[in-house]
Amino acid sequence: MTGRGQADLFLRAILINLAGIFLLDLMGLIIKHLSGNYGAAELSAYRNLFGMVPSLAFLWLSARWREGGRRLRLRQWKLAWLRGGFVALAQFLFYLSLARMEFATTSTIVFAMALFITAFSAALLGERVGGFRWSAVVVGFVGVVMVMGPGSDSFSADALLPLGAAILYALTSVTARMFDDDVPTPLMNIYANISAAAGAVALTLATGGFTPVASATDLAWIFVMGALGGSGVLALIVSFRMTEPSNLAPFNYFGIPFAFVLGWLFFGEAPVGRLFPGALLILAGGLLIVWRERRLRRGGWTGSDR
Repeated sequence: MTGRGQADLFLRAILINLAGIFLLDLMGLIIKHLSGNYGAAELSAYRNLFGMVPSLAFLWLSARWREGGRRLRLRQWKLAWLRGGFVALAQFLFYLSLARMEFATTSTIVFAMALFITAFSAALLGERVGGFRWSAVVVGFVGVVMVMGPGSDSFSADALLPLGAAILYALTSVTARMFDDDVPTPLMNIYANISAAAGAVALTLATGGFTPVASATDLAWIFVMGALGGSGVLALIVSFRMTEPSNLAPFNYFGIPFAFVLGWLFFGEAPVGRLFPGALLILAGGLLIVWRERRLRRGGWTGSDR
């Protein structure tokens, strides 16, 4: 592929990635809204069950899947089930933190997954991640630690919940690149949904069982939650399969202003003192990567100086 073609592909990957992040932020709003009446594990179960709808629709519309004989079996089925386990645990931790913390604070800490995506990309995929990119994500992680506030009066052990979710979400993002290139993304996501739903149901039964759905309105919110989550994850997987995950990792940071504005609009939350200046460092880490990537592409430099 030519340099121009690679640049266009990278730009499309960025836009798809940002769309996925925004959809997942919208999903998070609904989860926080529902968390007063439903537990984290059961919301995770509903999210995965209804989240299969977008994947099934995209799979059915996929010409590549139809031309390939509508194959449903995966050679790497064990990896698909493992990803589902990571998803179930990540969702449980994230949804529990949404119930206990401010929306923007929880979402901001989850963006620490950019650091872990970079680390896992190097360890699991053998990507070459140079000093500049490491420095940028470390700057962002320092911002995450500042938002968590260890040692301060406002620090709570609940802040460790979204951090654990970030590690697990990073694993799901990186392992998406380990599948064969001919595996349709929706099919990969369906496997993960089924596995995650099974894990979430087991967690729900172990933590008290399901709560009866209170109303048709709640059922509608649950369906929309699943649809948004399924579509958002599809977008992220597509973007991570278009380029190296560590290239896209810093763009997760751009979800911070989304989360701050949405939390303020829908819940009246404005945790400025807790988020800043840490959130600025998180954004700075992402912007450093953006600036560096543009210079590399315009100057025709190799990836060895990253």
